[in-house]
Amino acid sequence: MNSLFQKNQTTLIKGGIIAIFLLVMLVIPHYTGIWDSPITIPLLILFWLGVGYLVLPEFFKKYRVAIFSVYGFVIAYNFFLFNIASNPGENHRLYLANFMFIPIPVFAALWVYEQWRWLRTLQADKGKAELALLKSQINPHFFFNTLNNLYGLVVEKSEKAPEVVLKLSDMMRYTIYEGKEDVVTVKDEINYLENYIELHKIRYQKKVDIQFKHEVDKAVQVAPLLFIILLENAFKHGVEPLTENAYIHLDLKTEGNQVFFTIENNHNSKILRQDKGIGLDNLKKRLAHSYPDRHQLKIEKTDMIYKVHLNLLLNSSTHK
Repeated sequence: MNSLFQKNQTTLIKGGIIAIFLLVMLVIPHYTGIWDSPITIPLLILFWLGVGYLVLPEFFKKYRVAIFSVYGFVIAYNFFLFNIASNPGENHRLYLANFMFIPIPVFAALWVYEQWRWLRTLQADKGKAELALLKSQINPHFFFNTLNNLYGLVVEKSEKAPEVVLKLSDMMRYTIYEGKEDVVTVKDEINYLENYIELHKIRYQKKVDIQFKHEVDKAVQVAPLLFIILLENAFKHGVEPLTENAYIHLDLKTEGNQVFFTIENNHNSKILRQDKGIGLDNLKKRLAHSYPDRHQLKIEKTDMIYKVHLNLLLNSSTHK
């Protein structure tokens, strides 16, 4: 119904423009002086307003009040010259011409500004969509593996089962809700990492030396789910392939408007998994989105040790 109405409206406007054009071309020339006719200016204005509506309908609708106000004044002034003023001279006609043409570059500049703002909004929306996609790509295999372990604990009627359910529930809630936020507190990130570590301890039958040191201003805010990618890689490429003496050491601290995160794990280079997956690439892209020119990611790798340093420079809105 709306589309049919809009189509009929556009058809009527086109017909009106053609009619006005015919009036301008056929009727006005019969006057001895075309610019001495009181209807010349109004017809020309209506004609070009109609053309403007067809060419830029959305812009015209958005600023119709300003457009009609300006050119309504021009038309009114035109009739004042011809009907009230005793002798509309050349100066008056020049003023009238100025009123007609001066608003054009103003509206043109306004249209250019609208296009620039639309492009900026489009780029921002694209960036948000890409960031949301990157967040959704956090490897879900951990949750599936934990559910499998939980099933085994339930079958065995282990006392650890309720604890696993609670921690897994907290992690899934955090991933789904806090994970979509622009920033979260460092305190929340620490709790998330600790839950992840505790669940992994339950999964493995072997002994793993995991140390997590943190000295932070808990009110500091960072982008969510950045550190978990590095921790997940440490388990996946370090702990899982090793049969004994596996370790992961984490250190997180804040100093002023900076965040320093270091994670180190050992690995066996002979059985080091070659599939990097999306984890590290995901992290680099997210850092580029959230901390452009405000982050450092340094990787140190030897035959036995894999160490990553991540430094973030916070802006004033996330550093309190």
